[in-house]
Amino acid sequence: MSTYASAGVSIEEGDRAVELMKQWVDKARRPEVVGGIGGFAGLFDASALKSYDKPYLATSADGVGTKVQIAQRMDKHDTIGFDLVGMLVDDLVVCGAEPLFMTDYIACGKVVPERIADIVKGIAMACAESGTALLGGETAEHPGLLGPDEYDIAGSTTGVVEADKLLGPDLVRPGDVVIAMAASGLHSNGYSLVRHVFFDKAGWQLDREVPEFGRTLGEELLTPTRLYTLPCLALAAGVEVHAMSHITGGGLAANLARVVPDSVSVRVDRSTWSPQPVFGLVGALGDVAQPDLDLALNMGIGMVALVAADAADAAVRLLAEHGVDAWIAGDVADAGVHGEGGSVALTGSYA
Repeated sequence: MSTYASAGVSIEEGDRAVELMKQWVDKARRPEVVGGIGGFAGLFDASALKSYDKPYLATSADGVGTKVQIAQRMDKHDTIGFDLVGMLVDDLVVCGAEPLFMTDYIACGKVVPERIADIVKGIAMACAESGTALLGGETAEHPGLLGPDEYDIAGSTTGVVEADKLLGPDLVRPGDVVIAMAASGLHSNGYSLVRHVFFDKAGWQLDREVPEFGRTLGEELLTPTRLYTLPCLALAAGVEVHAMSHITGGGLAANLARVVPDSVSVRVDRSTWSPQPVFGLVGALGDVAQPDLDLALNMGIGMVALVAADAADAAVRLLAEHGVDAWIAGDVADAGVHGEGGSVALTGSYA
């Protein structure tokens, strides 16, 4: 006799996973959350939006790419959630939106309740750190499609911003200053290149002690993505910010160009910071040219703000007060000064 369990799907283990994750989901609540997990849909009391004159809802969906393979190979699953939440909520904050809630989706070859609970633990802790409610989610068991120890995670998030406080290209003007915010490391982008270099070309193992890192390769590669949400919301409320850019896939220049109008050009001076050693090792071990590194990796900057010139020093101080290392990294000029309109030029060499 064939059963769902004999086909590789365990309803009982799925239920146990839900019970284990409840303690973590409870840590990622906001007052507007209605009820708990287990229903068909998460509920969020939107009456708070009545206090807005003209609320814009913002939404984002993302995953963490092949970084999940590092978590799986190390059998450590309670930090990958920070990467997922970071990719979601910090895409919202660039327009000035406050994240309200998110939902997650976990696809796995076999439900191991303790592993699923660890994944959700990371998601919930990151939600709590960014002020986001974890409203619900889905865990799907896909035997035959994914191996027993394989999984992938994705999610979506919704936030709100007052219309007259929306940040973006329309506010950017010549004379603005580029404020760079330090990354915690690779974050969640470029891991196909990183894995190719360290594993395929160099033949390194995750347990290899790397003096430049002061820890193992695996510990370095699994460093959680830094969350900029609350510091950036404080920045937008405290100084004159015109635009922000989350530095993810495509690197610094390409992502910053997304918030630059055709009327200006931007210069970012590489000599204003020194990327963490992992970036240099990827280049050296893989013989990766600098333009390719700049295109695939964040090179030590996870978020950028374009602010009014007279607000630059205050912006750096405010971010420092919120635990984010930041510095002046460049400037905005009329189109043609640093390149064609809407472009971002990376100049100089890294410190």
